Amino acid sequence: MCETPQEVRALIRRGELVRPTSGLVPGYAQANLVMLPQDLAFDFLLFCQRNPGPCPVLEVTEAGGYEPTWTARGADLRTDLPLYRVYRNGELLCEAGDAMDYWSDGLVCFLLGCSFTFESALTRAAIRLRHIEQGKNVAMYVSSLEARPAGVFSGPVVVSMRPIQESKLVRCVQITSRFPQAHGAPLHMGDPDRIGIRDIRRPDYGDYVEIGEDEVPVFWACGVTSQAAALRSRPRLMITHAPGHMFVTDILDEDLAAF
Repeated sequence: MCETPQEVRALIRRGELVRPTSGLVPGYAQANLVMLPQDLAFDFLLFCQRNPGPCPVLEVTEAGGYEPTWTARGADLRTDLPLYRVYRNGELLCEAGDAMDYWSDGLVCFLLGCSFTFESALTRAAIRLRHIEQGKNVAMYVSSLEARPAGVFSGPVVVSMRPIQESKLVRCVQITSRFPQAHGAPLHMGDPDRIGIRDIRRPDYGDYVEIGEDEVPVFWACGVTSQAAALRSRPRLMITHAPGHMFVTDILDEDLAAF
């Protein structure tokens, strides 16, 4: 197993590691990626400011900048994620191992907080994360909750789900509440139908993990909300991470903890 974020990113850049990043380099923050043309960047920044739960901003580059100088100096956001998605006019054009063919100097890069950041803290508290145990991607669902619109951007809130033992729910909320820049406390616990999820066994993104008899489905806001906004708002170009295939930063997760 790689011991540092730099080692992980080097493998990814060489195309030697293509998998969901949950559980990689425990203790370091991970991030969602969004790349947009400069003329759409302010609207998206306002969308994030109005929706800090699903879209907490960690870093924004200058137009044409692809090095995240605060979160991972020397990294390249065009190549250092395992899998990218390219959207044109609201349609998913393709998935790709890097963004080089779609990059231009008119793009602005956003890094948004990710719930993978607090997973090592949950593990240290003996809270099981069975998607990691089973080598699966986390389950993600398009909910009936609406994000606050901003400029051209609007869309539903996407949530991630982890089955949590009922006896550990209070501790789970306490731990994740410390990480508002990684989506923070859960949005919902229990009946998925109450947030518009009709079939818990069929995630919109990622992999389903069976919910045990002593477990409760717990839902957090998710950065894939930005991709749901792309589908509805139809920007002429948006490049993102593929769900679950995040950017591994050099920032310690505890450095993002609120207290």
